[in-house]
Amino acid sequence: MVLGKASSSSFSMKSDDDNNLTVLVVDDSPMIRKLHDMHFKKFGHKVQVDLFRFGDSFDLILMDKEMPVMDGAEATKELRAMGVKSMIAGVTSLDSPYDKQVFMEAGLDYCFNKPLTADNISFLLQELNKKNGDKIRCCHYQFG
Repeated sequence: MVLGKASSSSFSMKSDDDNNLTVLVVDDSPMIRKLHDMHFKKFGHKVQVDLFRFGDSFDLILMDKEMPVMDGAEATKELRAMGVKSMIAGVTSLDSPYDKQVFMEAGLDYCFNKPLTADNISFLLQELNKKNGDKIRCCHYQFG
């Protein structure tokens, strides 16, 4: 699947007890990708940037709504049509309930306003824990 000029970064996060969490960030903004990376680091995960390789799987995909060539809704539909079962959380700068609903109907699990906050990340980690049987650590980071 080609996402046009949008960029993605993937990273593996390893907690102290060797449980891995892999996240794919699909966003055309380097600043947003960096911000999401920093939030996950605050939860105590060691982040490694990996090259995306065909066939890789991810626990979580953070999908931007507004991207050139193929928007996030279209990309999400294609991922779901390919059988991708990963949790997909959409991020958007649009406030329109209609736009968010269309994005959700594309196959998202959750949709958040951009940029993600530490509370959003904590929520997603907690939901992944429920899905994966409490195997992901560092879900209750306190932000001061």
